[in-house]
Amino acid sequence: MMLAEFYPHIKTVHVALVATSGLLFALRGAAVLAGHAWPLCGALRLSSVAIDSALLAAGVLLWSLLALQPLRDPWLGTKLLLLLLYIVLGSLALKRARTQRGRALAYAAALVCYLYMISVALAHHPLGLLRNFFG
Repeated sequence: MMLAEFYPHIKTVHVALVATSGLLFALRGAAVLAGHAWPLCGALRLSSVAIDSALLAAGVLLWSLLALQPLRDPWLGTKLLLLLLYIVLGSLALKRARTQRGRALAYAAALVCYLYMISVALAHHPLGLLRNFFG
């Protein structure tokens, strides 16, 4: 059986993991901003790492099945750069920013980045769904 036959299943898993990862980050970030300690507990952090690792694995599988290249397919390159930015902003939002204001700004920026990544993935265009206005 060829791996390509599993494409619809891999894509479904990838999309579900995107939603799960984003929801978990949104909940953890909001709780951190509310002053709760539970978002940083070991089990929850480990769950987040496991979800994000599975998400990355599913993404790499899709990437290889579709023979995409970030330099040839600019939407994918944009999405990967946004992913790096999202990781940095998420880290600042959850624990690395020194002030509450810094955490709040990083949290809001990370959520915007997350939504923009989804937009780029849906549109297969670097401007995402904004291409209708600027493209």
